[in-house]
Amino acid sequence: QVQLVESGGGLVQAGGSLRLSCAASGRTFSSYIMGWFRRAPGKEREFVATMDWSGSRREYADSVKGRFTISRDNAKNTVYLQMDSLKPEDTAVYYCAAGRTSYITTYYYTPNEYEYWGQGTQVTVSS
Repeated sequence: QVQLVESGGGLVQAGGSLRLSCAASGRTFSSYIMGWFRRAPGKEREFVATMDWSGSRREYADSVKGRFTISRDNAKNTVYLQMDSLKPEDTAVYYCAAGRTSYITTYYYTPNEYEYWGQGTQVTVSS
């Protein structure tokens, strides 16, 4: 059974930074894409970022491009989301997800591309 455990969420002022971590266990972490999604209060879950197994390709939502960076350490079975220049609209529960393939497909931004999910970590950005 695959387990994903997020950490690093919290309360930060607008313009600040946070780094989320997601520790994975239960399968060969390095063989699959890893992504981050978020769900704001009253909104649908939305794609944030994803990364292929090697790190050679990364994709971001337009709303976070240039401010967020996804990375991974396959030796530590961990994926990260560095969030800079945070805005109040970034407030959400952030979820780590493990994909079904090692490469990024056309539908990388859809939840169906991901097989396993973490429990989420709350990020709150105050104005």
